[in-house]
Amino acid sequence: MNSQPLNRTQAIPDLLLDPFWCPDLVSTRDLGSRGVEAVLHLAAIMKARPADFRGALLDKRMVMFFEKPSLRTRLTFEAGMSSLGGATYFVDQTHSRIDEREKLSDIAHNLERWVDAVVLRTFAHETVQGMADHASIPVINALSDLEHPCQGLADYLTLQEQFGDLKSICLAYVGDGNNVAHSLLLTCACAGSSIRIATPPGYEPDTQIVSDAREIAQQTGAVIELVSDPDAAVSGADAVYTDAWASMGQEHEAEVRARIFASYQLNRELATKAAPHAVFMHCLPAHRGQEITDEVMDSERSVVFDQAENRLHVQKAILYLLLGGGHRLPVRSARA
Repeated sequence: MNSQPLNRTQAIPDLLLDPFWCPDLVSTRDLGSRGVEAVLHLAAIMKARPADFRGALLDKRMVMFFEKPSLRTRLTFEAGMSSLGGATYFVDQTHSRIDEREKLSDIAHNLERWVDAVVLRTFAHETVQGMADHASIPVINALSDLEHPCQGLADYLTLQEQFGDLKSICLAYVGDGNNVAHSLLLTCACAGSSIRIATPPGYEPDTQIVSDAREIAQQTGAVIELVSDPDAAVSGADAVYTDAWASMGQEHEAEVRARIFASYQLNRELATKAAPHAVFMHCLPAHRGQEITDEVMDSERSVVFDQAENRLHVQKAILYLLLGGGHRLPVRSARA
């Protein structure tokens, strides 16, 4: 590896100086195709040369409010911010909603005077959007019931590492049309890639997300297919992805969903229908023996822990871009 320090100003695409660069990451739609390209480009550089970015966010402060439990999201954001020289403050909201004690706009106006960025892991997507609407500092969606943009970006960084050109591959997703499926759809569309989503009838992705992804795809050349047959989705695919059948907050539906989704299990039989070089993906935590078998998850072609690692690098890139590490990004005034 080249031992010469990287000039940070040469590492980032010209998008950084674009006045239309998004002030928040509430949805992958905020990034668009150029933003997704910038995040993946920078994340790959940061992964290869982390020492070159030490101190890039020195004296920056980030607060995280989490209404849902977390392993990967919390630790990768905290470790990432620390490695860039910044500080993190964690607020546990798993026992009450963020806006239970006071109006969300009041919280936002407090936070913008104390810290430089807000990271939210919530149930309602409206909570993330509301914080972004009111705060004059960057707001990052670390998961909502509608989207999980950081996960989708980490997944496509993993695919880029495996296959190179994202435009030449096809990802098959089998299971619930949930927040992860939504972010995969939008990231695929922005990257100009191809995706097939297979869900049981009644569990399809959100229609507005699908419509938005297809609108983006018209500009990027992405191919988006929705089917109900998991075999049809996986046939010849370069990667096969699954997620929990019951997301956080849906635990009471787990037994019913286990019966409905049984034929969507990522097991040896389904895996053999993919391309011979295919890799297998899961965003974790996995319910082994339900949506994925041990045999597939622990196979040599599994990249689930590469995906988990790449959460760190993608989120470092997001923080760097939104907080203007080494650059002076357009200043945004409070919107409310």
